[in-house]
Amino acid sequence: MPQLPVPVVTIGLLLASNVFMTFAWYGHLKFKSATLITVVLVSWGIAFFEYCLMVPANRFGHGHFTAAELKTIQEVITLSVFAVFSVLY
Repeated sequence: MPQLPVPVVTIGLLLASNVFMTFAWYGHLKFKSATLITVVLVSWGIAFFEYCLMVPANRFGHGHFTAAELKTIQEVITLSVFAVFSVLY
């Protein structure tokens, strides 16, 4: 089975990690009755999965992309994911 190109893997992982990140940071806003400690702990739990995707994305992508390019790609993805999140959630 052929391997996916580095940009596809990197961008796919960054996209997935940003979905987790957005829910970790903003998903709790719909649950106003939950205690602060609860939403913090749940957010940390979600953020764990974000890091499990973000770190490999940067590891795989570095070398094909510079660190500045990786950060720029991540920021564009972050804004795109948040735009969709803010409309749908």
